[in-house]
Amino acid sequence: MTCNVLFLCTGNSARSILAEAVLNKVGEGRFRAWSAGSFPKGEVHPGALRLLAARGYPTDGLRSKSWDEFARPDAPEFDLIITVCDNAAGEVCPVWPGHPATAHWGLPDPAAVEGDDAVVDRAFADVHRQLHARLSLLAALNLEALDRLALKTRAGEIHQQADAAR
Repeated sequence: MTCNVLFLCTGNSARSILAEAVLNKVGEGRFRAWSAGSFPKGEVHPGALRLLAARGYPTDGLRSKSWDEFARPDAPEFDLIITVCDNAAGEVCPVWPGHPATAHWGLPDPAAVEGDDAVVDRAFADVHRQLHARLSLLAALNLEALDRLALKTRAGEIHQQADAAR
């Protein structure tokens, strides 16, 4: 079984891009991840690309895109949709085919950090660490034993566990 996951954020240039890349790597074929935004920036933040490249993640094909691409009838059917920023969590989302489970993992926006590359890179590294911890827990789930409600519950618990551990 492959679990299809869509990460949503407003700009789709930082957090959701990192989540897509991380889950595609740690999910080891059991998970397939995409990302999108309600108001995409049109380009991936350079800090995200620096971090991903430095840590050996593939960056080919990563791009800032609208969630409208994934609301069309020919789009992949998702099992889980995770919002990673507070703005996207509060927006009216499209109706997703298959009515996937949803979760909200609010994380600070590293793209909003001002300063030189070292300061920005530390912000991206911190968000990457948080995402990697959550996504490693998600990737360890026994998908065959979870229905949609259980997947939603576990995704929410993962965020709460990770926040409590910080």
